[in-house]
Amino acid sequence: MTHPTQTQDEPPYLRIAGEIRRRITAGELAPGDRVPSTRQVAKEWDVAMATAAKALTTLRLEGLVEARPRAGTVVAAGAPAVAPRRRPSPAPAPEGDLTLDRIVRAAIDIADAEGLTALSMRGVAARLGVAAMSPYRYVPSKEDLVLLMADAAFGEESYPADPADAPAPEDWRSRIELGGRTLWALYRRHPWLAQLGSLTRPLLVPNLMVHGEWVLTALDGHGLDPATLFDIHVLLYSHVQGLAVHLEWEAHAEATTGQSEDEWMANRAPALRKLVESGRFPAFTKTVGSFEDGYDLRLDALFELGLKALLDGLTPVIER
Repeated sequence: MTHPTQTQDEPPYLRIAGEIRRRITAGELAPGDRVPSTRQVAKEWDVAMATAAKALTTLRLEGLVEARPRAGTVVAAGAPAVAPRRRPSPAPAPEGDLTLDRIVRAAIDIADAEGLTALSMRGVAARLGVAAMSPYRYVPSKEDLVLLMADAAFGEESYPADPADAPAPEDWRSRIELGGRTLWALYRRHPWLAQLGSLTRPLLVPNLMVHGEWVLTALDGHGLDPATLFDIHVLLYSHVQGLAVHLEWEAHAEATTGQSEDEWMANRAPALRKLVESGRFPAFTKTVGSFEDGYDLRLDALFELGLKALLDGLTPVIER
């Protein structure tokens, strides 16, 4: 696709940045509006993800756009109404300014804003304004970087070290509720975390173990055999992770289709009506028909409902 602002004597990322800049200054994109994601830019302009990331980074450095968790890259509130004079791309930052922590935080910002599939080592370098190969001096591969990201993200929340600030040891239920809600908050903040490990191939990073240790300690001392104790721990964790995967799936679906959850459902109203009118599913028809304004899927409410149901059911096992 050829865009009107493109010239052949400038790098592709500057041509892309120029076109998005034009859309902003022309009012086609207002403050708060989403701009094309890294993935969308790469597809629309037929460029590499790293080039797309560099274009968005250029606009971010100009103050025209900003990354917001789960919203993606949006037009900044203070974006100027007229196009600024184009500046040359910033020179790579001195190597001394680069640290492993900065690399990990930049990678987390990308995954939070655009999903884990948008993450690349080149994209991280572009966001930090350093040479493309610089991150490899600190972390050998994207796979290693993802593990460091997960460990850092899970380490953002911990538990009371002072017994006076924590539920009493015998109050196992309150301790597990605290553990479950703490994990849920982290998955809410970083939905990509739920995609990293399965129950059969768990993610083994120290800061995730901190959350597991809290739950295992809460269950210990109740006479459970080791297998039952660990089964309960895995069941509780699977409840949190099992719901959390839908956070990332929905964000990915919205990014790829351009439709919100409500818009997607509205487009499928004819298919839903056909199922209801078929007469084959009376219980479904009765339930759906009882909603005045439709069913509102609330993952936070489902998490709390499921946690209560699990703990209610486990109480006779734990307190026997």
